[in-house]
Amino acid sequence: MQTNPNPMPGPSPDVPGLRRGYDVVVIGGAAAGLSAALTLSRARRSVLVVDAGQPRNTPADGVHNYLGREGTPPGDLLAIGRAEVSGYGGEITAGVVTAVGQAETDGFEITLADGRRTGARHVLLASGARDELPDVPGLAERFGRDVLHCPYCHGWEVRDLPIGVLASSPMAMHQVLLLRQWSADVTLFLNDVLEPSETEWEQLTARGIAVVDGAVAAVESADDRLTGVRLASGAFVPRSALAVQTRVFAPVGPLEGLGLKAEEFRMGETLFGTYLLTDGKGETSVPGIWAAGNVADVSTQVITAAAAGMRAGAQINAALVAQDTAAAVESARLAPA
Repeated sequence: MQTNPNPMPGPSPDVPGLRRGYDVVVIGGAAAGLSAALTLSRARRSVLVVDAGQPRNTPADGVHNYLGREGTPPGDLLAIGRAEVSGYGGEITAGVVTAVGQAETDGFEITLADGRRTGARHVLLASGARDELPDVPGLAERFGRDVLHCPYCHGWEVRDLPIGVLASSPMAMHQVLLLRQWSADVTLFLNDVLEPSETEWEQLTARGIAVVDGAVAAVESADDRLTGVRLASGAFVPRSALAVQTRVFAPVGPLEGLGLKAEEFRMGETLFGTYLLTDGKGETSVPGIWAAGNVADVSTQVITAAAAGMRAGAQINAALVAQDTAAAVESARLAPA
C-alpha cells in the first residue's frame, strides 16, 4: 500500500481518535460515501468517513441490479466497501455529524454528536435519504420486504405473485403499469387519493389491472408475511406484496450553518421529497462542500449512488490538486532566488 505523500498531523489531544484534519471528510458510510472514500484514498488523500450506521436499504434482503454483486445483502456490501477503503489508508469512524462550519483558517470544522471535532479541506455529504411512508397501519413493518417502492429493486422477487399498488400520489399510475411487467395479478388501490383520467382507465382495463375504490385502513400480515389490504369499509383484499410511493427527504441538517438547505422536488403540486442542489460535478453552492447519492438525487439506486460517489471523489481530488498546485506556485514565487 502506498502512503499519503502529504500526511496530516497525528491525533489531537482534545479530539480523541481523530486527526486534527483531513483532506476530505465524508459524511455517510453507505455506497456513495464509501465509493468516494475509496477513490480519494487511492488518490493518496487523507480521508475520514463518518458513518451513522443507518443505511436506507437496511430492511432489504439483497442489493439488486448491481453488476457483479447481484443479491448481496446490504450489510455485506458495506463491509466489503469498508475493508477496501481501510486497505488504502482511509479511516472510518462510527458517529453522527451534527455541524459543519467554516474553519478559522481554510477549510471546514466538523463536529460530531459525541463531542469529537476535526477539520477538512473539503466535505462530501453522502448521508443518503429518509423514506416517508403513507400513514397506514402495518405498512412500515413490512417495508423493504414485501412492501416495496422500486420495481427494479424488488420486482423479480415478487414476480407472478398477487401484487397491490397503494396510491398516495399520481405516481401510482406509473408504478402500477410498471409492476404489470412482473405479474398478471396486479390491483390498484385508489385510497381516496387517485382519480384516473379517461385515458388511464383505458390503460388499466387494457392491461387487466383491477382497481379498488375507497380508503385503505391497514395492511395486514401473519407469520411474518403480508397477507393483504384492509379497506375502511371492512373489506379485505388478499395480496402477497404491496407497492407504495414514498417521499424521500435529504438529511442536510449538518450543513445548515453554512446556509445550505434542501430543495423541494415536486411534480405539479405533489411533493415527492427534497434534495441538496449541486452542479454537474457534485459541488454545492458553498465551495468545498459536495454531495453525492440520494441526498442529491431522490431517484438514485445503490449502483448509481456508488457511481456518483466515485465521480464526486475524482472531482474533489481534482480540486485539491488545483489548490495544491496554486500553493506550490505561490511558494516558489516567494522563495529566495
